[in-house]
Amino acid sequence: MASIDNGSDLGIEASLFKTADKLRGNMEPSDYKHVALGLIFLKHISDGFELKRQQLLAEYPEGAEDPDEYLADNIFWVPQEARWSHLQASAKQPNIGKLIDEAMIAIEKVNPSLKGVLPKDYGRPALNAVMLGELIDLISGIALGEGKDRARDLLGRVYEYFLGQFAGSEGKRGGEFYTPRSVVRVMVEMLEPYKGRVYDPCCGSGGMFVQSEKFVEAHGGRLGDIAIYGQESNYTTWRLCKMNLAVRGIDADIKWNSEGTFHKNELPDLRADYILANPPFNISDWGGERLREDGRWKYGLPPAGNANYAWLQHILHHLAPSGTAGVVLANGSMSSTQSGEGEMRRAMIEGEVVDCMIALPGQLFYSTQIPACLWFLAKDKSNGIARDRKLRDRRGEVLFIDARKLGFMVDRTRKEFSDADDIARIAGTYHAWRLGEGYGDIPGFCKSARLEEIRSHGHVLTPGRYVGAEAAEEDETPFAERFAGLQEQLEAQFAEAEALTATIRARLAGVGA
Repeated sequence: MASIDNGSDLGIEASLFKTADKLRGNMEPSDYKHVALGLIFLKHISDGFELKRQQLLAEYPEGAEDPDEYLADNIFWVPQEARWSHLQASAKQPNIGKLIDEAMIAIEKVNPSLKGVLPKDYGRPALNAVMLGELIDLISGIALGEGKDRARDLLGRVYEYFLGQFAGSEGKRGGEFYTPRSVVRVMVEMLEPYKGRVYDPCCGSGGMFVQSEKFVEAHGGRLGDIAIYGQESNYTTWRLCKMNLAVRGIDADIKWNSEGTFHKNELPDLRADYILANPPFNISDWGGERLREDGRWKYGLPPAGNANYAWLQHILHHLAPSGTAGVVLANGSMSSTQSGEGEMRRAMIEGEVVDCMIALPGQLFYSTQIPACLWFLAKDKSNGIARDRKLRDRRGEVLFIDARKLGFMVDRTRKEFSDADDIARIAGTYHAWRLGEGYGDIPGFCKSARLEEIRSHGHVLTPGRYVGAEAAEEDETPFAERFAGLQEQLEAQFAEAEALTATIRARLAGVGA
């Protein structure tokens, strides 16, 4: 198969997915994603290995078979039987599934950080060997590009695109492992995780981390300037996350246990500079009754029937003294007064930890049609640094942004924010407000509200209550002229109604005759 050129910006990913999806046949997307993503991962690490091996053969031949030479460059060692060239040569063999499983086992054996991560069920009878061979041929067509970084970027883009498409195919289940890219982009562009520790207590497939690293790279920083920590309770999703980060060359400490972040906090001493999270909405069975005495509940005891305020307080607990956080939650979290949630919200507002609230448009998420919002929290609103610039004292204020009218439809069911317009507008508003440079309230879009006003609304944080209505455009037509035009239009409608009434009467008379 001819190499796929890396010249266009999108298209490659979409074309690959379209072809790969055709190969899926009747297989469920939830099963097929592990088949496809596992092979993309295998191609990625094999390509990286081969590039380094060719370099060593040219410059230091005796090091070409030394695993330490690869490890020093953050490259996985790939044994002979696991290299992509070997699998590609065997793609048409009936035992290709067994060979892939053996390759995955061999890679995990010599790379401890991948232990338990890779899928190893390609040899099961239900998996069609012909389909596997065709999928290998398809993935083989991804060009190596001109070097390690370009190859990693292309494979990383393909992996990320496939994750998003599978999330769309799976609907509600897809949302458990994937947060839409444009939502993550808003959060990252607002928080600007430039240096320090980044944490996600329910990290899914790792999209928050990938976008954080992209932010650092795009703004001229060094990728090693941020340290990444996460936890995930779903083992399958944890594996996707580990592979997603490895494809991107991102080093991270991602913990897994089946008990979850609330009941077995794997990073109890972590205090993060940035926290980005999309917790599952309105969890009713989070086991809160067993955590009544937990030290994380500084602002009130979260109800056993809803975990929203448990997530907010867990996140606040893990923030560094000047740390900031962005959290996706259901809209109900902004106004609910059930089970003490109103009191917890009041305590957080009066405690000066709520920095900004954003109302999101509908149809952004694969998994739910529940309207969602973004909470931005700050451990110390009197202080803070954003990309080496000091933030102003924001105590006594909360910024409200109503973004419900932003975004565009990418298909019949789903909406996205545009980078240049929507995301730049939202993030730019927040930056101007935090820095105290060039911010102004815009009716219908944003409002910096004082605590007194928020108290007058019963500590409800719904942006629509504060931003008001969008300013109407000035109509330069004189009032008298506009009134005459409206009167003329009304008279015409009256005449039309009278004619229609006469017609109906005439027909009714004919029926009775």
